[in-house]
Amino acid sequence: MGIANTLTHGGKWVWGTLLAFALAATGSAMLVTKTADLRYARDVNRMVFNDNLGVLEEVKAKLGAATDSLNHLVSGSSVVSATTPYIVVSIAENHLWYKRGNEILFEAPVATGSGKALVSDGGGGKQYKFDTPRGRLTVQAKDMNPEWVPPDWHFQEQANKRGLGLAQMDRGTVIKQSDGSVVKVDGAEIVQQYPDGHEVPMTATEGHEIVVNGNILIPPYGVNQRRYANVLGTRRLDLGDGYGIHGTNEPESIGHAASHGCVRLRNEDVEKLYDMVPVGTPVYIY
Repeated sequence: MGIANTLTHGGKWVWGTLLAFALAATGSAMLVTKTADLRYARDVNRMVFNDNLGVLEEVKAKLGAATDSLNHLVSGSSVVSATTPYIVVSIAENHLWYKRGNEILFEAPVATGSGKALVSDGGGGKQYKFDTPRGRLTVQAKDMNPEWVPPDWHFQEQANKRGLGLAQMDRGTVIKQSDGSVVKVDGAEIVQQYPDGHEVPMTATEGHEIVVNGNILIPPYGVNQRRYANVLGTRRLDLGDGYGIHGTNEPESIGHAASHGCVRLRNEDVEKLYDMVPVGTPVYIY
């Protein structure tokens, strides 16, 4: 479907077809753009279904003002000029190109969504599908050394892998332990408070989440234990709605369908791309 059909088996582009979509100002190109918008609207529904909206408490607080941001992205989609650089990502090829007209400014292999599904625990558990959204997106922001704020599905995955339960940790929750200590939230930290009153901040990293009484804790948004360093590599191009083009701490995944929806590059590649791509750059994913 779409631009994927303009690729040869060897990964060569039939650039004329791409330019008909990305650059031509004809009615035919506008029709293709409209089709891409509709496809993107469909993927927006999947984004919302997967609960990718807002990963920080402060972001969630702004959702009232940001509710129409995705509609704005779709309605703002338009054919770019011949001089405007843009990014193209092929999910089928697991490859990224940064182009201006027929000129390839940069290209690199990538990892895209695995397509796997996850069902959360409990009756009527929530379902997650890890696909990379297709359509036209835009580079919304750029981050150096970004931190990852894992969504709830990450903790479900870890619990499944380790044969543990899950426990939602909210502010005000106090969990008692057999040694007489309690686990609670104190400001921006989850702490273990001992009977004598002294507190020790608990640590959490990817794959080493906090476990209390046989359950992996799902920390509230806004605490340090829900911020992971190094997972997203050294750079990120933010595409909005929890999706991005970023580096990785798993370089062996590049070239495969392996991510939870984002587009991963090797750190050395994303650093080059980061320096070249301005905010506002169109991104076409097929």
